[in-house]
Amino acid sequence: MRPELVIFDCDGVVVDSEPLSSQFIRDDLAAHGLDLRRDQIMDLFLGGTITGVAQRARELGATLPADWVELFYPRLCDHLARGTPMIPGIVTVLQALDAARLPYCIGSNGRHAKMRSTLSQHPELATRFTTNVFAAQDVARPKPAPDLFVHAARCMGHAPDHCVVIEDSPTGARAARAAGMRCFGYAPDGNGTELAAEGACVFHAMTELTQLLAL
Repeated sequence: MRPELVIFDCDGVVVDSEPLSSQFIRDDLAAHGLDLRRDQIMDLFLGGTITGVAQRARELGATLPADWVELFYPRLCDHLARGTPMIPGIVTVLQALDAARLPYCIGSNGRHAKMRSTLSQHPELATRFTTNVFAAQDVARPKPAPDLFVHAARCMGHAPDHCVVIEDSPTGARAARAAGMRCFGYAPDGNGTELAAEGACVFHAMTELTQLLAL
């Protein structure tokens, strides 16, 4: 059944920022006494917030200053602004949504500043994502709470049960389920077990979405 609104996560779904972000986080935490592999960074922090990174990193032994989040975030945005690619196939999906006159938006645990630094690099994205971008800072609780997706649906004028979420993290899939929304879980590496465990319908190539969304 075709939804009335499609809500995309941003990092790892619209822009391929997660490899760059995870390496940058890894290097910074290592400089503060917590030396983790990049796959450990992904396992621990995928789909979360930088505030959550700070909290968990301190629990694991990182000696982060009290203002680490506010110091780190602008540096991360600057790093991503130097060149963050789009997810392959995302423009094809957006074009199909436009042709079907099916509205869409972004709902991300990232901050608006980070999304501006990545989306603005690509005219195909910047022209499509303007006022329809929602961040965790817009609500009381980030994912996995449902607040962000419910907020995005309300702002776009649609009931949650008429929305579909496109996610790549178990955290986001859990938030979609809590919001009463169907979720398609993007797993380009072929491993979508954790997404499926959260109730997501797993797919492996972004262009598969045109069929999944009945466009």
